[in-house]
Amino acid sequence: MFACDCRGSAFFSRPLAMQRSRKIRDHRTEAALFRRRALIGFTATLISLVGLAAWYFKLQVLDHDLYATRSDQNRIRLKPSIPARGMIYDRRGRLLADNVPAFRLVLTPEEVANVDDTIREISTIIPLGENELDSFKAALRVRRRGASITVKSRLTEEEMARFAIDLWRFPGLELQPHLIRHYPYGDLLSHIIGYVGQINEQELSGLDVEGGDLTHIGKSGIERYYETELRGKIGYEQVETNAQGRSVRTIGRLPAHSGKDLRLSIDIDLQQVMTEAFGSQEGAAIAVDPRTGEVLAMVSLPSYDPNMFIRGMSHSEFNAINSNPSRPQFNRLVLGGVAPGSTIKPLIGLAGLDSGLRRPDDSVLSTGMFYLPGYSRGWGDSHRGGHGWTDLSKSIAQSVNTYYYKLALELGIERFDSYMAYYGFGQPTGIDLPGEIGGILPSPDVKRKSRKQPWYPGDTVNVSIGQGDWSVTPVQLVQGVAGIADGQLRRPHLVVQERGGFDEHWTTLPLSPGKPVSRNPSNVQAIRDGMMATMRPGGGAWRAAVGASYAIAGKTGTAQVISRRGAAAVNPKSLALHLRHRALFVGFAPADHPEIAIAVTVEGGGYGGAAAAPIARKVFDAWLSGASGTDAGNGHGDAQVHP
Repeated sequence: MFACDCRGSAFFSRPLAMQRSRKIRDHRTEAALFRRRALIGFTATLISLVGLAAWYFKLQVLDHDLYATRSDQNRIRLKPSIPARGMIYDRRGRLLADNVPAFRLVLTPEEVANVDDTIREISTIIPLGENELDSFKAALRVRRRGASITVKSRLTEEEMARFAIDLWRFPGLELQPHLIRHYPYGDLLSHIIGYVGQINEQELSGLDVEGGDLTHIGKSGIERYYETELRGKIGYEQVETNAQGRSVRTIGRLPAHSGKDLRLSIDIDLQQVMTEAFGSQEGAAIAVDPRTGEVLAMVSLPSYDPNMFIRGMSHSEFNAINSNPSRPQFNRLVLGGVAPGSTIKPLIGLAGLDSGLRRPDDSVLSTGMFYLPGYSRGWGDSHRGGHGWTDLSKSIAQSVNTYYYKLALELGIERFDSYMAYYGFGQPTGIDLPGEIGGILPSPDVKRKSRKQPWYPGDTVNVSIGQGDWSVTPVQLVQGVAGIADGQLRRPHLVVQERGGFDEHWTTLPLSPGKPVSRNPSNVQAIRDGMMATMRPGGGAWRAAVGASYAIAGKTGTAQVISRRGAAAVNPKSLALHLRHRALFVGFAPADHPEIAIAVTVEGGGYGGAAAAPIARKVFDAWLSGASGTDAGNGHGDAQVHP
């Protein structure tokens, strides 16, 4: 009666069949799989822990010093302690560059909320010049983290009192005592001592780490040349700071070491005499001891007061100095090249003797004009009618051009240049002043490079009397004449002793070795005889020697600014000052045992015998008579310094 539905029966029976068809679980396999997974996980965890431990070991042990230092840098600030700059004395112990106490206003940017706003507020209390603001901004750009910056280097008592009232309003600012440079003799020594000024970015980048916190540096003269010795070694205070960067306490100090003191060979009394001897004239002069090369006095006029750079100048004051046509900051002694004129003749005469082309008694006929074969242009002598027969002594005493025209042509320009280079021309002397130039030693190569022209025999004629492409410095001239005086060419130098550190005694610096000016002493004596004849009646500078109690040897010179035609002389008084010839003189005294040699150049002076030689005479008198208060005449220049 009922029908069987097989499809429905199969449907209900399928889950049971499926359950029966499942495989039985393998617990051992699953356990092994779990163990493998657990081992891998444990190994990975162990490796991670070992790596983490190794990393912690590296941080805490291997790199401990590195991170401790970084931590200290965040916590500890190094506050520089600027050392006292070394002082400078003259040969008798008188102070030429001193340090005087003053107060400056400094700012630490990390302790200030807004630097610009703070500076604006300060300027309402204490006047800040444009140069002070510019210096502050420049220092802010290159400063080291945590270092203080000078806002104003020298405050007056009134400014200090005014700021002290409002000091509480300005965290991060403080008044600091310090030493500033002072030059007691002002413009008398400006081109020798130089001055210090605020350091700029270029100068700061060129200093070592120890000099990175300096605010001032030598800018010129001895101050610049001996900057490393005078600067000393900067010290530091370790100042602990809080999280806001404010000072909490001082935890350590590294003391500063003062710079070395220097003793110069300069005598301040002779320096004064030399300056006064120029009167209102402009020019340069340098006197040395030919036995040692020590510079006794040297001036470049006009001059300037270096203290202006210490106390600070306005832009108008600075522009007034820079726009002065006389260029008071220009050091004519080492930077000013002039034609040597006839002052070079004694050395050319010595070259003629040493080359064998001339003997002292060989004579040359001077007719007043000299002509090269095939040339219509002539070269004249100082006397229109000539000097007649002229030997070496007469050629020097009366400055006979014809003698040197012929001698230079016989030497040839190559041999002429080799002798002049040996005497020190065309190269720096090595004097301890910065920026010394080598001048120009005329040669075919120099003319070819400068004017793109070949060398002609007429060029040799011109250079034989110190004209043409010549350019020499007063320092080179005095080195040459001192070589004739002593027989040895020596390097002129200023610093003779130093002291510093824990040594309170002066240490004498070694002298540079000299070289003989000639292989034949009799040739040198022949030149001296001619230079002594210059100072006797009939010589070119005899008036400057009248009444002297000692013998003088010298040679005058004239460096032409404008040319003359033929033998016609130009009256210098008829020309504007800047067109007048430069007057020169070189000489030494006493002529028989020289103690002082000098070179003088007077701009617009006209002729050497009238303008330059009298200046040299005043310097000779002061030194040899002892009127300058010097140690002249002791023969060894060993005056003791008792500062």
